[in-house]
Amino acid sequence: MKSQSVSIDVSGSAMPCYLVLPDEDGARPAVIVLQEIFGVNTEVRRIADLLASSGYVALAINYYHRTDPDLNEPYTPAGLQKGFAAAGKVTRATMRADLLAAIDYLNTQDYVKSGHLGTWGFCFGGTVAFESATLPGLSAAICFYGGHIAAPLPSGEPEVLADVSELRCPLLLVFGGQDDFITPAMVGRIETALTDAHKGFEIKVYPEQGHAFFRNSSTVLDSNQDVADAWNVVQAFLKDHMT
Repeated sequence: MKSQSVSIDVSGSAMPCYLVLPDEDGARPAVIVLQEIFGVNTEVRRIADLLASSGYVALAINYYHRTDPDLNEPYTPAGLQKGFAAAGKVTRATMRADLLAAIDYLNTQDYVKSGHLGTWGFCFGGTVAFESATLPGLSAAICFYGGHIAAPLPSGEPEVLADVSELRCPLLLVFGGQDDFITPAMVGRIETALTDAHKGFEIKVYPEQGHAFFRNSSTVLDSNQDVADAWNVVQAFLKDHMT
């Protein structure tokens, strides 16, 4: 794998990104990695590396570039508070602009199989991944425990589930059954809305897992059955819709 920092212009603002290329030669499908509220940290880069190890170009974008471009908070109550404050400045309009810029960027790179793009987001990024599916140019979107799919955004804007009729690509949604932030009722609302809107989707719930159970999963991929299964589900979903 080969990683590098790149910058993408979004209406005059430089959006820093972490780019990872797989070892395979030739144009490859690409996945846009969408961060938790804590910033583009070691965990986000690990996810990008994991995708590249499976043959995908990975681009982790920083949608805090307008207000908090250097945010990198620890997984602590204080870090959570700062992260929510930063996420509160991200609107539907800005996340959509950042996603469209990333899509355009990837489609112009000779190492990317143009038109074979997806997203994978975690926590707040899982919410952004759901919204990404309303945009043109994506083949798949993966939402891991998106806390604001069925709850108002940190900015105060309505939940992204309100945009269900606009979805353009298949969704994979993964949740933990013991999640303190996303209740079974919320997951049920999501499933009902997607079904009623006749959208293509898969929902996977791991009954014994809590929120953010895939975090730092590189240490437990071989020992935690649910984490290993979730990674297998992701790979199968990407293979079905991206190649």
